[in-house]
Amino acid sequence: MIALNDIHKSFGTNQVLRGVTLDVPKGTSLVIIGGSGTGKSVTIKSVLGLVTPDKGEILVDGKPPALRNRDAFLARFGMLFQGGALFDSLRVWENVAFRLLRGSLKQPKDAAREIAIEKLRRVGLKPDVADRFPGELSGGMQKRVGLARAIAAEPEIIFFDEPTTGLDPIMSGVINDLIREIVVEMGATAMTITHDMSSVRAIADTVAMLHDGVIQWTGPVADMDSADDPYLRQFISGSADGPIESVR
Repeated sequence: MIALNDIHKSFGTNQVLRGVTLDVPKGTSLVIIGGSGTGKSVTIKSVLGLVTPDKGEILVDGKPPALRNRDAFLARFGMLFQGGALFDSLRVWENVAFRLLRGSLKQPKDAAREIAIEKLRRVGLKPDVADRFPGELSGGMQKRVGLARAIAAEPEIIFFDEPTTGLDPIMSGVINDLIREIVVEMGATAMTITHDMSSVRAIADTVAMLHDGVIQWTGPVADMDSADDPYLRQFISGSADGPIESVR
């Protein structure tokens, strides 16, 4: 479903991606791990066409994003943002139905509200939450609303950006389980970026370790703990000693 072939991207003198190559088969879940500033977000933005690579090729379902109708292309994607990114001035149901109320997917208001309430139920939120504002919800509830919005338009591809950031361990586990269930139910292709190893183990089919702009290791999540790659082993263990330099 998604193929990145030798992707390079620099911002001025800062070379962020130095030849990223990845394949994400349809209906599978890839998790990209790596330290801050290693290019994980730039990789996702490149797939979405928000960043144009300096070199290399990106294919989505066999075609370059640039050759597609922009609105139709983006309609295939759902996104769970790291900070929730909910609109404070809109009620919860309006946040969930944001895409359904606009653009090529526009639906009547009543129909969009019904879909929003159904998606809220799917992530474990009761219908009475629909008319609240985001500021009235806890962090875990806001994250669930963001997840409901990500799946509202039944996307083929879903991106998850640090889905458990700021959540306690119990709520992180709830969100991880929801993500896994929803991706499997929908048959969606998923790409996740995270530092949270519990998320990796719960969500991933395949893991890719990104460091210094290149993929240092990739393989099935079941092979992760037995891999002998020094970058991966240091990241998993959280050790200060290894090829990944810590900033002191």
